[in-house]
Amino acid sequence: MKTVNPVCWFDINVANLERAKKFYETVFAVTLTNLPIEWGKQATFPFENDGANATGALVEKENYVANDNNTVVYFASVDCTTEEMRIENTGGKILKSKTPIGEFGFISIFLDSEGNTIGLHSRK
Repeated sequence: MKTVNPVCWFDINVANLERAKKFYETVFAVTLTNLPIEWGKQATFPFENDGANATGALVEKENYVANDNNTVVYFASVDCTTEEMRIENTGGKILKSKTPIGEFGFISIFLDSEGNTIGLHSRK
């Protein structure tokens, strides 16, 4: 997959979705959209499907603890398993192997060599 900017999605983990939505909607003068509850409590930032932009969501986490590593950036992939096979040999750790997310494809979550939580997203 050839892309100029492989970043395709981000999650900002939060303790209280409604409070965080109000904060981001007010600060950036935008409206966030709730995702289906079966995916957990999440709300997405606005985006254009064919635009040159990346989007993401606020994600409410049970037992959330505020720290400086609560944002997850997702990198686009043709198939998450391709990058998964390289992660542990280069000092990373897979936290969630390839997992379906409905019509939107698949994700994988891993720690990079510096302890940052990073995601992969693929359509297949």
